[in-house]
Amino acid sequence: MKISVVMGILFCSTMFGCGRQSDERFIFFLHNRFLEEHELNESHPEFGRTEYNEILEEFEKSGFKVISEKRNGNVNAREYAITVVSQIDSLISIGTEPEKITIVGTSKGGYIAQYVSTLANNPELNFVFVASFNNSDLDNLPAINYCGRILTIFEKTDPFGVSAVERKERSTCIISHFKEVELNTGLGHGFLFQPLKDWIEPTIQWAHGNYELN
Repeated sequence: MKISVVMGILFCSTMFGCGRQSDERFIFFLHNRFLEEHELNESHPEFGRTEYNEILEEFEKSGFKVISEKRNGNVNAREYAITVVSQIDSLISIGTEPEKITIVGTSKGGYIAQYVSTLANNPELNFVFVASFNNSDLDNLPAINYCGRILTIFEKTDPFGVSAVERKERSTCIISHFKEVELNTGLGHGFLFQPLKDWIEPTIQWAHGNYELN
């Protein structure tokens, strides 16, 4: 298991200076459900292996400090989100500006990220929700309330390939930036198993504060 920055030790350390602002930008990456229930080298029967380490490396190559772990078992999305919010709060408490923190989630990880958005309730944080919205969520997950600078990425051939505009419009928090990117890779839900430029590049731009997306 690769953990770029170990979850749970984001306090005063040689890596994170205490009480001072830093130019470093952080990405919290939350992976999909399949990897949660399988080993790193196992392949999905349709989509292949989740290229988790390769995805983290793409973010690291772009200069981000990446905070991630391989979840194990069928974790509760909201409960897991609480632990992520705690890590975010720790970063902010030692001087990291919230606009330099981006929470990226794919599939189930995207749902965890949506709960992070709801619970953190911080309009300055950045979020990227990848393949993690279905119209039925409005009724089935009424507690989710988008808050922050929100980018959603979805694939035209994916059952979760729909706009989340209605969720955004039902949310009560300030959303100063909201953008959606619709892909057409033909890979269905499998597009997020790989570090495809189609979704990695807009994610990186968003995390760098480019809210217009080139």
